[in-house]
Amino acid sequence: MNWRDRIVSDRLVLKGKPCVKGTRIPAALILGYLATGRERTAILAEFPDLQPEDISACLDFARDLVSFEDVAA
Repeated sequence: MNWRDRIVSDRLVLKGKPCVKGTRIPAALILGYLATGRERTAILAEFPDLQPEDISACLDFARDLVSFEDVAA
């Protein structure tokens, strides 16, 4: 799976923040929920429009994003 098939940025939707395709759900929101320990099943229950692959796409998106950033320690 390619995250680009599921995560999109459109300047007309949430000012261009990366969102799950076809929704107004920001990838950052899903990543934040995962970071606080929320289970995937709980996220899917809260957002019925999401598919399990959307959550995986958010994680893949984050991985690719940080692999290109220069992070100062």
